[in-house]
Amino acid sequence: MKAMILAAGRGSRLRPFTDRVPKPLVEIAGMPLIGHHLCRLAAVGIRDVVINVAYRGDQIQAALGDGQRYGVSIRYSEETPGALDTGGGIAQATSVLGTDDFLLVNADVLTDFDFRQLMSPSPGAGSGPGLTLALIDNPAHHRRGDFGLVDGRLRDIAPRLTYAGIGRFSPGLFAARAGERFALTDIIQRAIQDGHAFGVHHPGRWIDVGRAATLARARQIG
Repeated sequence: MKAMILAAGRGSRLRPFTDRVPKPLVEIAGMPLIGHHLCRLAAVGIRDVVINVAYRGDQIQAALGDGQRYGVSIRYSEETPGALDTGGGIAQATSVLGTDDFLLVNADVLTDFDFRQLMSPSPGAGSGPGLTLALIDNPAHHRRGDFGLVDGRLRDIAPRLTYAGIGRFSPGLFAARAGERFALTDIIQRAIQDGHAFGVHHPGRWIDVGRAATLARARQIG
């Protein structure tokens, strides 16, 4: 199974840190933030990782190289002249990801989520393209949440949980959209409408390392 890490954003909310260093390379516990994901993916047997890059992408590629030091093999999906947003970035990378389901991880979260929870299809998943999201209890900065979870299926109803930035996706969900700029929420909402969206609840550690305050917290707990 392959994994993709979304690392193309500008990290505007984390300025001035990201004026010099892209958010995925912000250091936590002596390692770039994205390095924590690479190590955890390698620990569950995932060796092939695709990383999309745009803002300061050259720095990310120089820092991570081919991924050997983290126990993985990295291929980069360069977005030029600018980032294609979350959905568009994935659509462009599907030619590298192949035809099998893949794991998706946002570079800017720190978590103890066990990726093995997503390495098998969700119960009830059919043969068509679908997705499974990791959901967390709503953090202070996002009290409304994103999606309801009923008997393992995502619903557009309250009460809602928050998308953790981690999921399992079928490449077919992004078919024929390469080159477009669009948000991943477009894909998720369509999958919910079609009955092909599932979820798992993660009660453990999760930090959105997107603000100075949450970066400080992440550095405290490592």
